[in-house]
Amino acid sequence: MTELAAAKAALKTQAVETPSWAYGNSGTRFKVFAQEGVPRTPFEKLDDAAKVHEFTGVAPTVALHIPWDEVDDYAALAKHAEQRGVKLGAINSNTFQDDAYKLGSICHPEASVRRKAVDHLLECVDIMDATGSTDLKLWFADGTNYPGQDDIRGRQDRLAEGLAEVYERLGDGQRMLLEYKFFEPAFYTTDVPDWGTAYAHCLKLGPKAQVVVDTGHHAPGTNIEFIVATLLREGKLGGFDFNSRFYADDDLMVGAADPFQLFRIMYEVVRGGGFTPEVAFMLDQCHNIEAKIPAIIRSVMNVQEATAKALLVDGKALEAAQRGGDVLEANAVLMDAYNTDVRPLLREVREEMGLDPEPLAAYRRCGWAERIVAERVGGQQAGWGA
Repeated sequence: MTELAAAKAALKTQAVETPSWAYGNSGTRFKVFAQEGVPRTPFEKLDDAAKVHEFTGVAPTVALHIPWDEVDDYAALAKHAEQRGVKLGAINSNTFQDDAYKLGSICHPEASVRRKAVDHLLECVDIMDATGSTDLKLWFADGTNYPGQDDIRGRQDRLAEGLAEVYERLGDGQRMLLEYKFFEPAFYTTDVPDWGTAYAHCLKLGPKAQVVVDTGHHAPGTNIEFIVATLLREGKLGGFDFNSRFYADDDLMVGAADPFQLFRIMYEVVRGGGFTPEVAFMLDQCHNIEAKIPAIIRSVMNVQEATAKALLVDGKALEAAQRGGDVLEANAVLMDAYNTDVRPLLREVREEMGLDPEPLAAYRRCGWAERIVAERVGGQQAGWGA
């Protein structure tokens, strides 16, 4: 198989999970901007996600966020997803929007609050059982704002204890994905601030615990591809939350701020054997001022373009230049792949998959945007307050 044929075959197997919350109203901490046609229920979120998959062909699963996506019958929700041509993906927990969590959740100094948080995580595993989801995604807003506010080591002990209880509840084929974030909303210490802390806890927990890399959760200048390479080498990279950032955790469209960084990350994924179902590629974005569904389609396409370029890196030429100490040539091999216009290649891939070669244009022609504006009148739009 030629290099080009291999790249096309790999691209056809790619899967990018979209997040249910990206289809709802969102904004900044100052204002949430409502849009017409926004889903009112988790079922309508799945309807929109199905459109993304229909036109991209590589967005077959939808992540849920609990309690934002609570329903009475999760089996019915899973069935609705399948009827629309998608499936339910990761179950994301929420231990940051309850008043009880002001001083933390799973790391809180009071045992009763920790119990509340862990019970919620266990409930999320119950939901996984009902939906057939395999991934429990954990992000904690836990931390402190002032020196002396709480015992740093004690909070790590509480974290380990809570994670261990949830880990033991996981069933066969289920896993825990631990996310990290170096600041916000805690400003002095964050209890899971970096990949090393997440890795240490996952290593102690066992093989069902892996690390999630959110591309917006790093300090400026952080070499994210090094983190990816290291976690892949250790067999502890569970997945990504793809987005873009300029200053902090901006949750902008993936590839918007630094497409070269996304390419570098995807190259390490391909080079490290991470282009497999065991590494989850999920978007984690908030579309505040742009139309939701087109933005998500565009984001999926951005991931595809970065992946295609990474697959086109001439590995033999790169290895030869590296072994020979030819710094400029090694860099040139990577840059040649990055500077390749892969859009014609992706059009061919889509046509071979029976898709329209231009997903965004096809979506705009289908009339779905006009239909949901006309039909989704009344009720409470999905979203979060700010």
